[in-house]
Amino acid sequence: MSCGKAHETDCSEVLGHLYEYLDDEMSAESCAKFQEHFEECQACLEKYGLEQAVKKLVKRCCGSDDVPRDLRSKVMMRIELIRAGRGAPEADAFTEAPTAT
Repeated sequence: MSCGKAHETDCSEVLGHLYEYLDDEMSAESCAKFQEHFEECQACLEKYGLEQAVKKLVKRCCGSDDVPRDLRSKVMMRIELIRAGRGAPEADAFTEAPTAT
């Protein structure tokens, strides 16, 4: 996604690392770059606001639930594949393989 305007920090970079920004997992320098981008780019600011709202909703609704260890592992594996640019695996990581009967 891009708003079509030139920015010092490209929209794709901002959106590709949006959850790192939301989770405060970036350096102060990177956070400052993202904040500057949000001031310039309404489309990315709206996406940030939407993702921030979703994150708050999930935390409110599910924040106290324990996540099964195997589900967490599968989700983290999927995230790492996507971050590495390899997309999703052929088989759905969230479903079990059928067992022979």
